[in-house]
Amino acid sequence: MKNIYITDLDHTFLKNDLSISDYTKTIWNSKSTNSILSVATARTYKKTAQFLKGVDINAPMILLDGALVATMDKKIIDTKFISKEIVDVIINEGAKLGIYPFVLALADQNLNEAFLHSNILNVHQKEVLTRYVKEDNLQECKDIRGMDENFKVVYMGEEKLLEELSSFLEQIFGNSLKFILAPEAYVGCYFLTILHKDADKSHGIKSISEYSDFDLSKLTVFGDNFNDLGMFELAGISVAVANAQVEVKNEADIVLAHTNDEDAVAKYLEGLKFA
Repeated sequence: MKNIYITDLDHTFLKNDLSISDYTKTIWNSKSTNSILSVATARTYKKTAQFLKGVDINAPMILLDGALVATMDKKIIDTKFISKEIVDVIINEGAKLGIYPFVLALADQNLNEAFLHSNILNVHQKEVLTRYVKEDNLQECKDIRGMDENFKVVYMGEEKLLEELSSFLEQIFGNSLKFILAPEAYVGCYFLTILHKDADKSHGIKSISEYSDFDLSKLTVFGDNFNDLGMFELAGISVAVANAQVEVKNEADIVLAHTNDEDAVAKYLEGLKFA
């Protein structure tokens, strides 16, 4: 039975400048013949494919925090959508606090994604959008609404404000939705991600394991943030990089001595006697 390696991207596999070193590519790709390799990320299919150019991926990828599971050649394995009606209620409640989200949705069955944003943006959202200026899926909306098939809703801002919104939405929707409030390391604020209740990396791993027929005891996962904890619970071995959140390190089987900027995942893989 092959070993399986699934890694988070941001602050785990990617460097802080969003690159992947040639060293990491070489070590990772050397495992592709005898191992199952994939990623689990909050990123969209399009951005993930861009980042992973030259990186071997031979199993379905967990994308958009688990709202989408798809292969590199765009075969959709699983989706977890939020309805337009629910997204519109979320947007209306956020508007009462003067904040508007990003909405990530499926535009068509060829895995083209829509990235919707309001024309009313806070400073954190503006900074994030500077990284997407060349993307063709951005849609500015004067009256932002949900689409038919929404992957997730993402707010960015101050922790206290997002806690207030999250608490209020949880009173409305209970456990029918998933709420993830976490620090956003790139722009120095917090983000609130709202997803279908089963849209997470742990459900994504179950979908991949069924599709690829692998033994979870042979699975090693790598992560740094709260949305990786579900993977940690399922995997035979859970690995936190040195720059991971404290709570994530506490749940990991192994805490690495190196950060994402120091090729932590590759150094761990290179140090294995058997892979």
